[in-house]
Amino acid sequence: MFVGVDGIGLFSKYRPIGAAVTFPADFLFLQEVSSCLVSCWSAMSVWVPGEHFGDEFGKISKIRKVPALRDGDFCLAESVAIMLYLAEKFQTPDRWFPADLRLRSRVNEYLSWQHMAIRMHGSKMFWMRLMIPKIMGIDVPKEKMDGALEDLNASLTLIEENFLQDRPFIVGDQMSLADLVAIVEIMQPLGAGLDVFEGRPKLSAWRDRVQASIGKDLFDEAHQGILGAQDAMKQVDPSKLELFKPKILRLFF
Repeated sequence: MFVGVDGIGLFSKYRPIGAAVTFPADFLFLQEVSSCLVSCWSAMSVWVPGEHFGDEFGKISKIRKVPALRDGDFCLAESVAIMLYLAEKFQTPDRWFPADLRLRSRVNEYLSWQHMAIRMHGSKMFWMRLMIPKIMGIDVPKEKMDGALEDLNASLTLIEENFLQDRPFIVGDQMSLADLVAIVEIMQPLGAGLDVFEGRPKLSAWRDRVQASIGKDLFDEAHQGILGAQDAMKQVDPSKLELFKPKILRLFF
């Protein structure tokens, strides 16, 4: 749990080996919300496995998933919803969630699209290239891997051609929540050794602009977990994933 912005608590877990990698987006956006978050990352990294299934956490998130936010007696789940709430509550700089109706709608357009596209395809590639073979010891059939790569490339092309086009950022000349959510999902396959920026100069230039806008140190800190995932695999006890193995296999096979 993290508390540090006018009594607001953000409950999350630091996941260096996959799953909802939108968590760094929550972390990055919190930096914008408050300048007092000196050790936000380490504070939010303290998480006890399974605690979100306990009764206390159930009072905060009925769906028992992280991240979750508590602001007084108001509780909220889902990372995108949390960021939009913080943007409104703290009246963050207009670039994040613009007041202009059309620009705001463009942000919402991307946030609505990404769930079943780049987020799903990036996560799938991470699991199929790293988690499933390295931790579960299961070889992913070539046709499955090829299909997943095709889906990922299709989503990346859509981002370049439909969302970015010839603009510096997704909705214009300034970085918004759309770019923040996009970058953490697009970075995910890199953790499995797949450089999605190779051969994509437009996407690479956009990443560099996002990094410059956020600040290199903060950008690197937010992504150090996913980029170090292959080394982290060496420390994982495969037996801890046995309980989830049937569900994971149903998702990907």
